[in-house]
Amino acid sequence: MACKSCSSGSCGSTSASGEVKGCQSNGGCGTGGCNKMNVFDWLSDLDVPSFQRYHIVEVKFKGGRKEYFRNVDQLELHTGDAVMVDSSSGTQLGTVSLQGELVRLQLLKKNIKDDDKVKNIFRLATEKDIEKHEQAMARDLPTMYRGRQIISDLKLNMKLSDVEFQSDGAKAIFYYSSEDRVDFRELIKLLATEFKIRVEMKQISLRQEAGRLGGIGVCGRELCCSTWLSDFKNVTTSAARYQNLSLNPVKLSGQCGRLKCCLNYELETYMDALKSIPTIEGRLKTKRGEAILQKTDIFKRMMWFGIVGEEAIWIPVSCDRVAEIVDLNKKGIIPESFEDLNPDAPAVEKPTVSELNSDLERMDKKYGGVKSGNRNNRNNRGNRDGGNRGPRPEGQDRGPRPERGPRPEGQNRGPRPEGENRPPRPPRPEGENRPPRPPRPEGENRGPRPEGQNRGPRPEGENRPPRPPRPEGENRPPRPPRPEGQVRPEGVTPAADGGTATPKPFKKKKKFKPRPPRDGAAPTPEA
Repeated sequence: MACKSCSSGSCGSTSASGEVKGCQSNGGCGTGGCNKMNVFDWLSDLDVPSFQRYHIVEVKFKGGRKEYFRNVDQLELHTGDAVMVDSSSGTQLGTVSLQGELVRLQLLKKNIKDDDKVKNIFRLATEKDIEKHEQAMARDLPTMYRGRQIISDLKLNMKLSDVEFQSDGAKAIFYYSSEDRVDFRELIKLLATEFKIRVEMKQISLRQEAGRLGGIGVCGRELCCSTWLSDFKNVTTSAARYQNLSLNPVKLSGQCGRLKCCLNYELETYMDALKSIPTIEGRLKTKRGEAILQKTDIFKRMMWFGIVGEEAIWIPVSCDRVAEIVDLNKKGIIPESFEDLNPDAPAVEKPTVSELNSDLERMDKKYGGVKSGNRNNRNNRGNRDGGNRGPRPEGQDRGPRPERGPRPEGQNRGPRPEGENRPPRPPRPEGENRPPRPPRPEGENRGPRPEGQNRGPRPEGENRPPRPPRPEGENRPPRPPRPEGQVRPEGVTPAADGGTATPKPFKKKKKFKPRPPRDGAAPTPEA
């Protein structure tokens, strides 16, 4: 995954003289594998005498495996130093990863007692020990490939994940994973004969296998199990249900094939937020219809419901309102809707459009605004004497007009004063039509229209009545002949229907003017 010192985790660590350990990249390894299971010692700046330091040291081995050893000889150790320790299978080389008071806290966290089971640190590793350790590590990959071939030949239902040689090269640990019980007695004989070593088979889980192999997760970062996570907790599908995640095994599974460990990271936060969310056991009942829960936003405390028959329309309702509706349904009360929860309250009549616009009409009457549909301009309304009345004081109404009696027969109103317009005609009641006009007496003509008075534009949508058809066999009467000696005016063309079209304007030709003669030149003759 990175350089050859990544298994020891010593990249970027420095010794007492300031020399950089590991791959000499000063902690800038591009893959990040050099920081596998690294721990930041935030108490390293404290100057504590050596005799007062905590006597147990944390040592890291290949694959991120960590164990604790006692520094009985009071060696001057620094993070990243290679030491030779006493393990259950013999002497092995490891790297110091943590020391001091933080080790005491780690022992309490992992429930490890400071007793005789804690092994000792022998000495600091020499150059020869480090060289032999590197040679043993170089045998890991070839041994693993050859071991997989032997397992395939024996047709065993197991997967060989990793091989780890001890520093002296006398023993190797084979890590494998399998779902069933495997009889590998014949396999151990073949591996010991093939590599001339002592063989130890160790079964690991799929999560531990992913941590040893490493990789990149769907989040774009290195796997948690291969960088910092060492204790694997049980992950169930209920963690996904509490977080409203879709139960899709493809999305919820990690590279190990099990549920992702990160499902447990925010589970406690969701559990605390769900305490204030009401539990919906069935459907909510309203007079509009039964509502089905479609979605819940835990942190916004909003719930979306769909009415039966209209599931495509989601109605957002706050959790407090949902709790009130649930209590009402338990009491046998069915609310009008999600907004109106009190069905016994008197119905409030909604104002009509005319009532809502009454203030605007009052303002138009007060300040002489123009109302749509009226042709008269009330801004020009004056008094009978020709003057303007001026604005009416605010809050003062005109009051009802007294009823006017009938006008005597033969008496006219007389001309209206200049500047005074006729008040607008009251609107006709809805559904009432204008009374039909009485027919004109037979033989009576309308009379000529006054000069300069036009009929006005035809109302929109109104067409001219069709001309009655000519009786069958009747032709258009012939046009009378033109009087003798009468000539058609110049520029007038006959119209299509026999009439005279509008004459085109006549353009007068410009008269030619001779250019004045130059000095000494002959005059130009006129054209």
